[in-house]
This record gives sequence, structure tokens and C-alpha cells, in this order.
Amino acid sequence: MKEIKPAERISDVQEYYFSVKLKEIAQMNAKGDNVINLGIGSPDLPPSEKTVETLAKNAKREDSHGYQPYVGIPELRNAFSGWYKKWYNVELDPANEILPLIGSKEGIMHITLAFINEGDGVLVPDPGYPTYTSVSRLAGAEIYNYSLDEKRGWEPDFEAIEKDDAEGKISLEKTKLMWCNYPNMPTGANGSPELFEKLVAFGKKHNIIICHDNPYSFILNDKPLSILSVPGSKEICIELNSLSKAHNMPGWRIGMLATNSHFLQWILRVKSNMDSGMFRPMQLAAAEALSAPKEWYENMNRVYAGRKALAKAIMEEIGANVNDNQVGLFLWGKVDGEAKLLCDKILYGAKVFLTPGFIFGGNGKNYVRISLCCNEKQLEEALERIRRIKK
Repeated sequence: MKEIKPAERISDVQEYYFSVKLKEIAQMNAKGDNVINLGIGSPDLPPSEKTVETLAKNAKREDSHGYQPYVGIPELRNAFSGWYKKWYNVELDPANEILPLIGSKEGIMHITLAFINEGDGVLVPDPGYPTYTSVSRLAGAEIYNYSLDEKRGWEPDFEAIEKDDAEGKISLEKTKLMWCNYPNMPTGANGSPELFEKLVAFGKKHNIIICHDNPYSFILNDKPLSILSVPGSKEICIELNSLSKAHNMPGWRIGMLATNSHFLQWILRVKSNMDSGMFRPMQLAAAEALSAPKEWYENMNRVYAGRKALAKAIMEEIGANVNDNQVGLFLWGKVDGEAKLLCDKILYGAKVFLTPGFIFGGNGKNYVRISLCCNEKQLEEALERIRRIKK
């Protein structure tokens, strides 16, 4: 019998870092180590009571359990449209400019398969969300990393990208997509109207679709922004958004994308062949979640502000420098030397898991990321454990 081999497309794609690390942590916990996990951005707070009540009430209905439309139910699309108008001042046609997703992470795959042929270029931030790179590799794309630097506020250097093109290091002519996300993960850098205007102009100048991943705009951030607020942006931009972070619904797997109707229809060709519609009661509950008042976000952020103060104390204890202007669900700090060695020392010595920045790209190798998805008691315990191993 001949040896069975996997497809070549997975040869350069490794199992997701957190998938591997969580298995290791599970093994440590099975031995009684009781690891405090400050690595994963999975909100530990619950959704609103009305959201859960809407799910439970509709799940009891006999007519709730059939297949649902690939484009989501009208109630959810209308809710996303109203949410964008209320918070971002962006007009979206719920009929043909909004596509609900089974999580925005899945949307990265749908977009990539809809636009990328083998050999096409994709601009990916360094540091940046690893899925941008892995999905691009699965599609056979040429990955062009563009550097984000703390000295520039973690914003793209468009002149440097164009210089790399002129010198033949990359090809903007071959490039189809550019991934970006602000508020930025992992750095916590916030977006601005000026940055979004530059991104839109760059996309139009080089005929590159700007894919903006926007799940963190309500976390510790008083002014949520959308790249789609830039006039003419829908012509060249796709924005992903999610209920995972700001509405405490990561396990529900409910996200969306917004763009022009032509792009949306092309993406739908992929999506409709990869998944089916979401459970109707979940969609109705998501629509309820999107109606949350300002107080919902303020109460959530009061919790995160307290946690951020403790995360900063941990950063100070490990000798990391932190920019106080960070927003989002994480804290990002620079350490002396490679962060991976430090994170391993803390994991095996203090039984506390911190994320080493190298997993987000070479520019992150001297940085550590701490999630704010643990309660203050756990953060205080993590801080005390780290102090003990330093004595």
C-alpha cells in the first residue's frame, strides 16, 4: 500500500499556536498544576440577560430548528445595519451589504477563497493575527509582510511598502488583499479617521481590497470607528465584525462582514458552499444583543479597566514597558530579550500562561501579550505567583 500524504497546501501551515498550547496546559492541569491562563482572548463575562432569554424562548419553539438562509435572517441583518448606523454612523443596506457569518475568523477564509488565486499577493501585518497568514498560505498566495513599528504608532508605512514594490521585494500589481485591524491586535493601537482615509486611498491607488478586521472597537474605547465611515470606502473595503468580544459571545460564533453588493455576492458563492445558516434562535438572540444601550458597554469597560490595571502590574513585575494608550482586550508590553524564553519560564515556574509576541510575527518577538479575560482574583494570584518565582 502506498504511503498516504496530506495535500501540499498544509505543508507550510502548522496547527494553531493556541491549539497546541492549550493541550499542553490541559496536561499540566491534569497533573495538578492549576495554570492561570492569561493568553486567550475569550471573554469570561456572560452576554446580557435579554440575549440569553431570547435564545431560550425561541429554542423552545417547534418551528425553530430547521435550516436557515445562507445570508442570515432579516432580523439579524437589520440589527447589524441599525448597530452600524447608531455607533459608527455608517449606512449599510441590510439586503445586500451585510453578510452574517459563523464567526469572523471563518470570514477570513471566505474572503480569501473568493478573491485569491494561487500566486496572488496578500499584504499581512507584522505583528498581526496569525490567521491572516495561515489562510493565505492555504490559498497558495504570496505573502507580503508589511512592518508595524511602535515608533510609528503601529501604523502601516505606506511609503515603505511602495519602496519594497519599486525594489522588486514585493509586487503590488499582483496583490489582491491587504489585511489590517484597528483597534489593533496584538498591539492595542487605536485607529483614527486619518489612518482609515490613508488605507482607503492606498487600496484605490493600487487596486487592492482593504480587509479591515474590527472586533475590538468597543473594548476600553470611547469612540468606536469603522473604516466604512470613509466616503467611498465600500468600493474597495471589506469590514469584518463580531459579537465575540464586546457582547461576550465567543462560543456562539456569530460575526458579519460588510461591503459593496458585488463583493458580497462573490463571497457568498464561497460561503454558501462551505456552511449553512446559523441556528435561528441564536440569530434572534444576536439581534437582541446588538440593541444593547450605551450602559452595557460602559459597565463592561469598568470591569476591563480594573483588570487592565492588574495586567499592567504584571507587566511591570516582568520588566515590560507598556504604552498607556492601548485599547482592546489585551495588554502589550516590550521586554528585554526574546519574550518566548520569559513566557516559558513563567509558565513552568509560576504556572501562569502569557502569550509570547513572536507568534504574531518577527516584530513581536520582544513583546508579551496579556489577556484581560480573567477576573481580578485570578490576575492578583498570577501577579503573586510571578513575584514568588523572582525571589
